[in-house]
Amino acid sequence: MFKRIKYLTSVGFLIAFVLALSVNVASAKNIQDISLEAFFDNTMNSKLEKYHIPNATVSVVKDGKIVYKKGFGFADIENNIPVDADTTLFRIGSTSKLITWTAVMQLVEAGKLDLNTDINSYLDFEIPQQLEKTLKKNTTGPITMTHLMTHTPGFEDYPDMLFRLSEDGLMPLREYVKGHLPARIFPAGEVAAYSNYGTALAGYIVERLSGLPFSEYVEKNIFTPLYMNNSSFRQQPALYPPALIAKPYRFINGSYAQGSFEYILPEPAGSMSSTASDMAYFMIVHLSGGAYSGGRILKEETLNVMHKGHFTHDPALGGMALGFMEGVFNDKGVLFHSGSTMLYNTGLYLLPEVNTGIFISSSGGNHLLHSEVFQEFMDFYYPVKAQIMGTPSEGSQERAKKFTGEYQMNRRSITTDEKINSILGGGIINIDVDEDGYLLVTHGGETNKFVEIEPGVYQNLREGRTQDYFGPFHKIVFKTDPFGRTMLTTDGPMTYSKAPFYSTMGFTASAIVIIVLITISSLAYWIIIKISGLFKRRKNKSSGLPDVALWVGIGASTTILILFAGILSTGGIDPVYQLPTEAYIPVEGKPVLDFIPALMWIFICLLAPFTLIAWWKGFWGRVARVHYSIFTLAVLGLIWIIYYWNLFD
Repeated sequence: MFKRIKYLTSVGFLIAFVLALSVNVASAKNIQDISLEAFFDNTMNSKLEKYHIPNATVSVVKDGKIVYKKGFGFADIENNIPVDADTTLFRIGSTSKLITWTAVMQLVEAGKLDLNTDINSYLDFEIPQQLEKTLKKNTTGPITMTHLMTHTPGFEDYPDMLFRLSEDGLMPLREYVKGHLPARIFPAGEVAAYSNYGTALAGYIVERLSGLPFSEYVEKNIFTPLYMNNSSFRQQPALYPPALIAKPYRFINGSYAQGSFEYILPEPAGSMSSTASDMAYFMIVHLSGGAYSGGRILKEETLNVMHKGHFTHDPALGGMALGFMEGVFNDKGVLFHSGSTMLYNTGLYLLPEVNTGIFISSSGGNHLLHSEVFQEFMDFYYPVKAQIMGTPSEGSQERAKKFTGEYQMNRRSITTDEKINSILGGGIINIDVDEDGYLLVTHGGETNKFVEIEPGVYQNLREGRTQDYFGPFHKIVFKTDPFGRTMLTTDGPMTYSKAPFYSTMGFTASAIVIIVLITISSLAYWIIIKISGLFKRRKNKSSGLPDVALWVGIGASTTILILFAGILSTGGIDPVYQLPTEAYIPVEGKPVLDFIPALMWIFICLLAPFTLIAWWKGFWGRVARVHYSIFTLAVLGLIWIIYYWNLFD
């Protein structure tokens, strides 16, 4: 009897636990503080331990109220100061753009700005309509504010113009937008390519139309009405105790290395610092019709315009609202924006359907921490029971084969030496197809399997979070870009165009390796010939021309090795910032390397005729002539690579 009672009691507790859990999950519309506390304590603490995250902060809002906020880790490890959700500021990177776009919509609401007017009307300089690489015509239509807010103005992107570690590297917004106008590489409104410059331009228009510096306008018209007293776009903002900016760290070799304060060049695109509490107020405004605690910053109808979709490459995809990215997570529509500096990472997610918002920020360099936590939040409170399934239909393998290849980000530069980042900066998606007809998509270091759901449209069979930074990456749709290349489109403000074979990572890396091997072996061979010649005495010496040709080869090969040695010596990745130092400490010229292009042209102008003369006059033996010809072709190939990738611009 006692055993039976004990058994029934245990079963009862188990049933009660399961029912409580199911009620908690099923009643997602009634999120309780205690369940949030347990969920985030468990999730965040495990993530901080797993990824060695030194500090983080979280806030959750629902139905116009802050239902959860908390800091994790230490804002200052050395002084043992913990993170506080109310007073610890984090650099939120590109999540700052949401405030910039909100300021833009205030001017739209005031009648000072039209979303579909040529932005040249609001500027004191002109953005030309000339395309850098002509299509069927040399010019394109004007850029509008809608294009800027949906990341479709068609600008190229300069990654080296984002971060600085010294205030000396900053410049006024007016000077930045005028002095760093990027080339237009796509017709406006046709290709999604994320643009920091576009946001900087919008911030400058806010300055001009309001008559206030951008940071001052935002403080007066957004931060003050919303009581966001610990938020600022000013770099190194003046803070009042106990407010404190969380120090950024990266875990290296068993300990936390502290990074310097990161200055962001285009202020409206990413320089904001804020707390979890302040960002909670901002989320409430966007979920509650534009007002919070008696302060209104936008009308509800204005927010409705801002939150609806304004651009997508295909109805199957989440696209862009005005500033917000669109995505579907666990069958819920989500408006979101992430943001990263070199050391801080942030995500802001709004679920209008259930009137809920989540803000997560941290330092430590894990760019996908916030998306992992958000996905786990969705899986816990809004689980999706249906499993994603599908099998390739007849002929899918043949249809998929035309999409195989390397796809490179359209967020790229084509006119500067930053062009090489399209294959070095992780902006590559590789597409393959297996024998069953599944599309194998390698992106962000992982390979996912996609199945065709209609011609040119593929569904990811993986559930939950993926490695994509700009959306769920659950569907991809193949289109054609304005240059006639196959274009991979997905959720959010990012597209990828299929690279011709000569600009792929594989071809470029292989060509460089081959050129280096040819150079090293040639130099060694010619040096051996010269050394051995010192020990040979010949009464009848041949013409001096073959000897000159060898010396030209030795000079060219030595120059090439100096070139690669110079590149390797300046291209190291800093362990804290995970970027080459040139990305945040500009180098004014490369004295050792600046003379290389001219010298390479001199050598090729000598090597080419010497190669022809060697065959005409019969210098050396046949094998030696073939070798000299191969070396000449290698030098020509290197010159082509240098100029194709703008490496000495």
